[in-house]
Amino acid sequence: MRYFIKLAYNGAEFHGWQRQPSDPSVQEAIEDALTRVLRVPTAIVGAGRTDAGVNAATMYAHFDVEQPIPDCDKLAHNLNSILCRDIAIHSIFPVHDDAHARFDATSRTYKYFVHTAKSPFLYPLSWHCRWNLDYDLMNVAARRMMQYTDFTSFSKLHTDVKTNNCRITHARWEREGEQWVFTVTADRFLRNMVRAIVGTLVEVGTHKITVEQFCEIIEKKDRCKAGMSMPGNALFLWNVTYPYINDER
Repeated sequence: MRYFIKLAYNGAEFHGWQRQPSDPSVQEAIEDALTRVLRVPTAIVGAGRTDAGVNAATMYAHFDVEQPIPDCDKLAHNLNSILCRDIAIHSIFPVHDDAHARFDATSRTYKYFVHTAKSPFLYPLSWHCRWNLDYDLMNVAARRMMQYTDFTSFSKLHTDVKTNNCRITHARWEREGEQWVFTVTADRFLRNMVRAIVGTLVEVGTHKITVEQFCEIIEKKDRCKAGMSMPGNALFLWNVTYPYINDER
């Protein structure tokens, strides 16, 4: 029997999603909790691998058990009672045996949060920008990304993926209260991709580079040409979509 977990986490205390040899990870924490509650070693597969310090407002993972779970709500409650405060289990529900949290995802959405006025409340989960950025120009550059598929320039070097092609369907900066928020949706993302995109868009926003130069950076397929990798604390995996899951779960 296969089940999906819908969860959220604050990534500050973790070295990313994926289990590490010696550092704490979100995957390890949940697997240990599941093993403790189900009393059998239980592995999970996540929808993706967020980097160290990156957060998730919505993440999905799947796991297998030999026998049906009689009460999924009770299992979620029990997991929440023993997991640290940085991880919240929203729901657990059965799916078909071939359902896959990573490979079946049709899109992923990330958000990057920026604030300009010094705030003692926003800074842990938002980047304090001390410059006046040209968000209109940054949006022009963001729209141009949808003309490309190869994002090698925004990928972490020496990764084990077979292709650096992604299909971006939405990329935009918008004002939300005291913050500016960059939202980007694609069928898949490369390691460090969103943080590198934001860092390069900030160079557009400070008029360090033009929109045309931003496009040239993409076309050169060279990570060394792109901007800095932004801090992970302001980045959220915001949503993951599947053909067989609605947003109400």
